Amino acid sequence: MSQTEDHDSERRDFLYYAAAGAGAVTVGAAVWPLVNQMNPSADVRALSSIRVDTSGIAPGTQVTVKWLGKPVFIRRRTESEIEEARAVDLSELPDQDARNENIGPAPAADENRAMDESGEWLVMMGVCTHLGCVPLGNGAGDFHGWFCPCHGSHYDSSGRIRKGPAPENLPVPVAVFEDESTIKLG
Repeated sequence: MSQTEDHDSERRDFLYYAAAGAGAVTVGAAVWPLVNQMNPSADVRALSSIRVDTSGIAPGTQVTVKWLGKPVFIRRRTESEIEEARAVDLSELPDQDARNENIGPAPAADENRAMDESGEWLVMMGVCTHLGCVPLGNGAGDFHGWFCPCHGSHYDSSGRIRKGPAPENLPVPVAVFEDESTIKLG
């Protein structure tokens, strides 16, 4: 191979690589706006998390807030509610999973569903896992928790399904205490 042919070969390789690089940049520049337009808008991002003031919630009561278009129950439980929930034999539960997004897969023990170690605070999505109805609270049902009158699902004071057609416990959403009296959902 002569020196001229070697030079032409190097030049051809360079042109291939330069053209491929320019093509990749062009494709990326054309595709990026299409991918970026699929991101959520600012108003949707603003609603993805909310803060709830819990200072006015007395023991034994709950508030219902709307988050992402669904009700969320925030309950401040009494000592007797906590004791009742923690005394349940887990083998009696139809759903053995805690369904707590804060900790991942775990047994359905009350300690794995409450927000704090004492068990005083319970935060759950307020949608029946059977057909999406909103259960009645404040000690309703056979297990002193929540009751869905539409089809007869009974949840205990920890939001675990105990009786009826609902297949799963009420899910616990992502939630944290930001300070002593503020819970952040999402």
